[in-house]
Amino acid sequence: MTESTPQRLFQVARDAATAPANFRGAVVAIGNFDGVHRGHRRVIAAATERAKMLGRPAIALTFEPHTRSYFRPGEQLFRLTDESAKLRLLAATDLDGAFVLKFDARLAELSAEAFVQRILVEQLAVAGAAVGFDFHFGRGRGGSPGVLLAQGEKHGFPVDVASPLLDAGRPVSSSGIRSALADGRIDEAAELLGYPWFVSATVIHGDKRGRDLGFPTANLRLDPGCGLRHGIYAVRVGRGGERFGGVASFGRRPTFDNGAPLLEVFLFDFAGSLYDQVLDVAFIGWIRPEQRFTSVDDLVRQMDDDAARARAMLAARPDAFPLLGMPVAVA
Repeated sequence: MTESTPQRLFQVARDAATAPANFRGAVVAIGNFDGVHRGHRRVIAAATERAKMLGRPAIALTFEPHTRSYFRPGEQLFRLTDESAKLRLLAATDLDGAFVLKFDARLAELSAEAFVQRILVEQLAVAGAAVGFDFHFGRGRGGSPGVLLAQGEKHGFPVDVASPLLDAGRPVSSSGIRSALADGRIDEAAELLGYPWFVSATVIHGDKRGRDLGFPTANLRLDPGCGLRHGIYAVRVGRGGERFGGVASFGRRPTFDNGAPLLEVFLFDFAGSLYDQVLDVAFIGWIRPEQRFTSVDDLVRQMDDDAARARAMLAARPDAFPLLGMPVAVA
């Protein structure tokens, strides 16, 4: 199966002075966009619809690092998407680009009014803005959607505020998705996101134990803040445009060393080396919790069963994989 990526050009800029000319005068969707979930896509849809009405481009205005990481530097944050994954997901929408603002002390100290004046008006000359119903900005979170509406009226640009989105009574939110993943509720997370949750990481060398057991694995070290429940999952793996089914273990390997958390992925029907390659691993189904086995034979029998269950889950969802675009960085 080959990944279908949008053909439109999606440019990423970090400085107004070097941003593409069409960023100035665009309609901006503003937010952290961690996960680019269905609620975020309401904001993006509001921006792109407004942009079409005005005959202007539409871009995302987002922040790195995540604002919570700046204000709570000693606290590990379970990010649903790192910067690269976020931009790839944004690039698969109808947006034309993204302006990534560095969230530092200078930005954090701007009042809401100063943020609008300096960033939206002076740097970007926005034609419009779209935010979520719970968006706050400016020093001390002093800016609300209501403040932005008033500032838009003052400076002459329209503001669209996306309403809350519920799914079977559950709010669609980044925190709710983190909670679902922490509990191993993979299907619920995918429903709230609008796509199967995925991670991207480089394959590292391991202890080769899986090869000895008949299950050679690609080992990936995830961000220390990753709050995914430890256990066994059915996964679909992307390498460039290629797709492979697989079964994965995320955890500490209690049968052997109980070490640092590691994602170990066994790819079905694959032969070859993956060392130092970047893989996208999409989580399709939950199989079981991580557990300790008293013998290697018991472990291998369970791994055979896990693999069979993973194949069945993947067969039931043959096309499940996030749609990812190809961002182009601007110097």
